Amino acid sequence: MPFRRFSNKKSVRDNRAKILIWATLIGLICGVIDFGEPIENIWRSGRNVARSHPADQSIVVVGIDDRSLEGVDKWPWPRRYNAQMVDNLRAMGAKRIAFDYIFSSYSTSADDRIFEESLKKAKGTVILPVRFSIDPVSEKRVDVTAAPEFARHAKLANINVWRNPFGEVWEMYFGIKIDGRDYPSFSSLFSNKRGEAETLFPVDLSIDVKTIPVVSAIDVIHGTVSPDRIRGKDIIIGYASDQLGDIHMMAGRGLVPGVYFHAIGAQTLKQGIPVSPGWFPAFAAAFLLAGLHLFSKKRALSRLAALLGFLLPIGLPFFLDSRLIFAQFVPGTLLFIIAASAYAWSRFKQRGATTNAISGLPNLNALRDAPLAPSTSLVAARIQNFAEITSTLPQDMERILVEQIASRIALGADGSKIYQGDEGIFSWLVSNGPTTSLGDQLDALHALFRSPVIVGERHVDLAIAFGVDTASDRTLPNRLGSALVAADEAVEEGARWKEYDPAKLQDAEWKLSLLGRLDAAIDGGEIWVAYQPKMDMKTKAICGAEALARWSHPEKGEISPQDFVLAAEQHNRIEKLTNHVLNDAIRVAAEINRRGLDFDMAVNLSARVLDNPDLVSTIQSILARHGLEPRHLTLEVTESAAMTSSGRSIELLENMRALGIQISIDDYGTGFSTLEYLKKIPATEIKIDRSFVSAMDKSQSDKLMVNSTIALAHSLGRTVVAEGVEKEDTLRALEEMGCDRVQGYLIGRPMPYEKLSALIPTVKAIMVA
Repeated sequence: MPFRRFSNKKSVRDNRAKILIWATLIGLICGVIDFGEPIENIWRSGRNVARSHPADQSIVVVGIDDRSLEGVDKWPWPRRYNAQMVDNLRAMGAKRIAFDYIFSSYSTSADDRIFEESLKKAKGTVILPVRFSIDPVSEKRVDVTAAPEFARHAKLANINVWRNPFGEVWEMYFGIKIDGRDYPSFSSLFSNKRGEAETLFPVDLSIDVKTIPVVSAIDVIHGTVSPDRIRGKDIIIGYASDQLGDIHMMAGRGLVPGVYFHAIGAQTLKQGIPVSPGWFPAFAAAFLLAGLHLFSKKRALSRLAALLGFLLPIGLPFFLDSRLIFAQFVPGTLLFIIAASAYAWSRFKQRGATTNAISGLPNLNALRDAPLAPSTSLVAARIQNFAEITSTLPQDMERILVEQIASRIALGADGSKIYQGDEGIFSWLVSNGPTTSLGDQLDALHALFRSPVIVGERHVDLAIAFGVDTASDRTLPNRLGSALVAADEAVEEGARWKEYDPAKLQDAEWKLSLLGRLDAAIDGGEIWVAYQPKMDMKTKAICGAEALARWSHPEKGEISPQDFVLAAEQHNRIEKLTNHVLNDAIRVAAEINRRGLDFDMAVNLSARVLDNPDLVSTIQSILARHGLEPRHLTLEVTESAAMTSSGRSIELLENMRALGIQISIDDYGTGFSTLEYLKKIPATEIKIDRSFVSAMDKSQSDKLMVNSTIALAHSLGRTVVAEGVEKEDTLRALEEMGCDRVQGYLIGRPMPYEKLSALIPTVKAIMVA
């Protein structure tokens, strides 16, 4: 057993559960109130810098910069300058031209007419902005659009920029609604990607704003810009001087004019539709990893969960960002850090404690660090009724009890230091000597504990057993576990002490890994189906067989079905094995029946399988695949499986009977065995358990039971199969009783299909002759 602080397993689990609950609550609060948003934004800004890449050059910003303001002596510019920019940009081959400032009001009549005429000539290639604002006093929304004279000749699109509480722009609008009409944003329009109006999408700020092509508005007005810089490009004209305002905070870049956000928003949508799943998916993943780290019994799995819990929030965001999935990781990371740190601290405190708080004896943590001579045996003593005794004692009395136990053990420990563990475990180290000498000491100790210990006024009887591990090449935790296993075996065998057999370690490792190898063994052909023939008592011909799973391991040889079938049932792994046997058995039965023989195949069903609602359709599908009539398939179920499984089991058996499949009550006589149960189970056959059949020649009561069962079954219209027939006398007795079919070593042992196939025609030929 592993070394741990002296608290029972339940308290350890409770402590880990508390850690996970508190970490989850703190993480949830962080996510709900967006407490981690500043950290989230800082981390994302760092990733943007690391992932920085250039814009695709398809959008050009025409900036009204300081040089442009100096070049025209009046601001706001007369509308004729806007018209001149439109005319010149069109002449240079611009694809579309958008203005990032509002034309909702009128200027001079002459300038407005010039601008309107320019828009008219552009034939819808000019985009004018619409926007909304929130009145700071009334908090009402005010919608602003272009004047009708201008709007009729242009497309309209939204220019609103969304800022978070810290004044940073991380998201942009797909569009807005004004008077029931949808207006796409500049980003949506230029990328030809639409989204629901009034909704936001995350912006990919790893696009380097410095790589967006920019020309000065005054150069466009004067016509000094090279047409190559404009031809085929989308143009956004906007403010590029801090004198004009419209400046927003771009995380990691500082203050940036709003016109650049429209360009980056369009570039983002051109890459694809971004997704913002929020904080909960990453939080749920962190919760699962934290739970795995805290509660996994496999140390490797716990460490893997810890590694993933720390590395995924660092590496995964880079991968997701590159695919435009902008998730939030701070609440989940906070959950995992709190859970892992608290768990590590609790383990540190546990490992650091080397003394039992009640008795003052060194504990198993101290044993871990004990000096170990090259040839040393480890002895473990387990007080079998320790928990029962201490549950009735106050704490100060428990200390007296442990002192009494330790003082007695000291008499036979040759002065070795005694270590106290949980639930009545004591251990010490002794130098290897003659085994008989150590055995004599343990025999004497066992005799010493026959006398009750005195705790206050109470006389307490102790049940003690000793285990010894002499293999000094293994770690102390492993050796302690082995010694305790030996002590438990001593109790089972009624011995005073027992030495651990190292040869059992390999078998134990194999059994622990058996289930993990089962699926691979099925797929690899190691698990095959053997067939034990059944004989018809009237014709003396082979009339059917029972399909039995067998495992031939390349190294271990034949593995007992009791080992792997029982393990598969107990751990809910029986379904694949059952389907494997069913498929092979039905295939074999179909092949034999196609030869003109009337041959039935029986397959055992586990109680676990009877709970599967898909069982009927699965069997029906296999029958159809191999072309076997349902009447040639017999499903064997035990009485207890049919009656103690879920309430669906009887209904499921009735559904299979409705298909024509035969139902057999297996191991009859070992379960409920009442007329009421026989009436409830829709069986066509009763199979008498081998324990009664094989004992017929020795036990009159068993013979009477077999005879009465045959008579009862026949009165209910059911056939009878007797299994375990190994003697001629038994066969003759069953024939006299009117048994319908028999099975056993006398008829044939379980065999591969090839031997069964060769046996059937031979028997038929003999019968015909």
